[in-house]
Amino acid sequence: MHLADTKSRVPIRNRLLAALPTNEYERLRPNLKEVSLTSDTILYNVGDKLKHVYFPNRGIISLLGAMDGGSTLEVGVVGLEGMAGLPLFMGVTTSRVRSTVQVSGTAMRMKKADLDDECSNGGSLSALLRRFSYSMMLQVWQSAMCFRCHSVEERIVRRLLMTSDRIGANEFKMTHDFLSNMIGVRREAISLAAGSLRKKDLITYSRGHIRIIDRLALEASACKCYSIIREEETSA
Repeated sequence: MHLADTKSRVPIRNRLLAALPTNEYERLRPNLKEVSLTSDTILYNVGDKLKHVYFPNRGIISLLGAMDGGSTLEVGVVGLEGMAGLPLFMGVTTSRVRSTVQVSGTAMRMKKADLDDECSNGGSLSALLRRFSYSMMLQVWQSAMCFRCHSVEERIVRRLLMTSDRIGANEFKMTHDFLSNMIGVRREAISLAAGSLRKKDLITYSRGHIRIIDRLALEASACKCYSIIREEETSA
């Protein structure tokens, strides 16, 4: 699979870009290229040289750490609230994670050189990315604590709610295999936990498509990790 340029411009929904003053966004706009993000596309792999950053308008990009034996564990997730390729902002040019499109959508892509130029001119983007960097650090910290302290079902609930928040919808594609990679448990454990959520009438699941049918009840069953991550993202 590959990235394809979109034919027409859609309104910018990415919150980082939307937060820029109008004059700064207009200056930046010629350096932004709208691209389609296709589910399961690998944007960059471990060891790849980073050449672009992505500001999602729609869709979700999952950041996966590689472990011995080829297995992976999700270490972060980016949607319209942020930017994928954050190491470039920090001066790191080699990827240490695999960046994979989880949910299809679109993003504004920017070259490394253009990002460097914009962040060195004293504008607002650099400050916005510093705050977003903290949000991502908090997400990683909280996810690590969740992995250590909470049940498989609670971890799945957190991840379903985070996906819903980033696409603004209660229905999306997410296979058991993908969930297994994201939260680091065997597929059988995912099936048991998803079955429990179905029996509670919180979700429906069919052929890789999940629908949240009782959002308030699902939030009530989530661990504290979800609310901590959510509060930071909405206050940024």
